[in-house]
Amino acid sequence: MKILVCVDGSEQSQRVIEEASKIAQGYNPDELAIIHVYRSQSSYPGLLTGMGEHAPLQEDIQQLKKLEEKEIEKRKRILQDALKVMEKKNFKARTILEEGHPSETIIKIASEEKFKVIVIGSRGFGSRDFGGLKALLLGSVSNAVAQKTDSNVFIVK
Repeated sequence: MKILVCVDGSEQSQRVIEEASKIAQGYNPDELAIIHVYRSQSSYPGLLTGMGEHAPLQEDIQQLKKLEEKEIEKRKRILQDALKVMEKKNFKARTILEEGHPSETIIKIASEEKFKVIVIGSRGFGSRDFGGLKALLLGSVSNAVAQKTDSNVFIVK
């Protein structure tokens, strides 16, 4: 059996990792993978096209690229931190860093790589920071994964 653990760097991710390790103890998986999916800043409409009729300056584009590189390094650290926790619990795991829509990408990877179990948090990074509608929508990733995958999904509160 293969287990996919979804992390996003939030406090809840720590609980996801803990619960995933308990599940792994019970199932003794053939493979354990930790995934982090992010949306690139340049994937947001209008970010590189400028404001109104003004095109972005080359220096703005370069600055955005530098910011994205820093973000990718931060995301790699999220995966490495999760990996260290699993290793301390004597589980060998691999990491997956993907750019894309979180729920769609998790579903795609789980299907393509035939993961039987997905462990994911009920709320993601930032839900405590924005409140209101934003917090409500952030739970949509786990909901979409649970509804649209053939894998067994464990949602950690």
